[in-house]
Amino acid sequence: MTLINVELPKLGETVEEGTITRWFKQVGDTVTVDELLYEISTEKVDAEVPSPVTGTIIELKVAEGETIPVGTVLAVVEGELAGVTPEAAGPKAQAQISDDPPQSSRETPTKPNADVTSTRSNQSTKRRDTQSITNDRRLLSPVVRRLIKEHGLELAGFQGSGRGGRITRNDVLKVIDERHRDGRETSSSQPSIETKPRTSGESNYVAFNSIRRATAGHMARSAHSSPHAMTVMEVDYENVEKVRSAHRETWRAEHGFSLTYLPFVMRAVVEALEEWPYLNASVEDEGLSVHTDINIGVAVDLNHEGLIVPVVRQADGLRLEALAQAVNNLASGARNRRLSLDDISGGTFTISNNGAFGTYTTAAIINQPQVAVLSTDGVTRRPVVVTDRFGNESITVHSVGHLAMAWDHRAFDGSYAAGFLTTIKRAIETRDWEVEL
Repeated sequence: MTLINVELPKLGETVEEGTITRWFKQVGDTVTVDELLYEISTEKVDAEVPSPVTGTIIELKVAEGETIPVGTVLAVVEGELAGVTPEAAGPKAQAQISDDPPQSSRETPTKPNADVTSTRSNQSTKRRDTQSITNDRRLLSPVVRRLIKEHGLELAGFQGSGRGGRITRNDVLKVIDERHRDGRETSSSQPSIETKPRTSGESNYVAFNSIRRATAGHMARSAHSSPHAMTVMEVDYENVEKVRSAHRETWRAEHGFSLTYLPFVMRAVVEALEEWPYLNASVEDEGLSVHTDINIGVAVDLNHEGLIVPVVRQADGLRLEALAQAVNNLASGARNRRLSLDDISGGTFTISNNGAFGTYTTAAIINQPQVAVLSTDGVTRRPVVVTDRFGNESITVHSVGHLAMAWDHRAFDGSYAAGFLTTIKRAIETRDWEVEL
């Protein structure tokens, strides 16, 4: 038997902290691998996390309601790892997706000891403003605390609709909406703005929220570690557009959402990754770790406050309809914070879908530790030269767009990147997509 530190695992690429909302075990209790240990709430997901170890809990170092950064030691267990590392707890987490996570009936766990408290003093200072919104003792998820702080609300008047009187996200949004209707708040859709004195008197200071800070750090590290190169290819989507037009109404009636270009691109990407496997890889030490599973991450905007990249796992086993349904479900879950930790981890290739905004070409930054990110930009109707089966050329109007890929020059060279994009282009332009539907 050994003493094992259980740490807060990575909770997605741009999540840097979380709030322990419930402990399922207390000091002296035994726990086994995959048995639920604690509940975590972050800006993006609420989830129940299983134990990565088997043994007896010696100490709980973080109290319910405390917000701590990724990597913080949560508990000390006397037991065995059983071949599972603490990091494995993240992907194995089971979702408890709700704006109203259940409130624990247990007593507050053992408080952190003096030496641990001293090592986290800087972290506590960083969180002081958020934690001191009021002296209210009710547990608040990060998203609730953020909304209360951004809109200058007071907790005293809140009647929480959650279990045990817990204040939920919907409770806060309801108050914000009422203030907006009464004309007491000029805007509830803009990011948090803190006004600081400026000599010119003509500018406002916009503070980065936690998602923005984490995204900035992740992107800066990516730009620093990967020698980014970029390859852009023009694609004629007319072959896809004909199928979309023919099935547009029946698809929406049957599925409840629009059939976009994205699932067609994803289908082509999956097959291209099978032919060009170094794109489905991660840089590891002095080489590449080439993945056997193809897990496609799709960047989703969170109301212009940050990004999250939910993952379609084993996308190589899905056809067009299943891919479209999976992306729609994940995007909806992301915007409503109804994703599990498993939904935002394990990606092997990322697609940044900016086309809905009509972009021309996007130079995206690689989602580490992956080696490439593909941007699907706007598709527009414009004149193109086509050649008939007799070799005669003519000008007609087609739906045309760009595929722009940023890639890590350590992993391969330009010809390999171009070959990958050519395979995608060929599939989009020539495949019988009608068969897929």
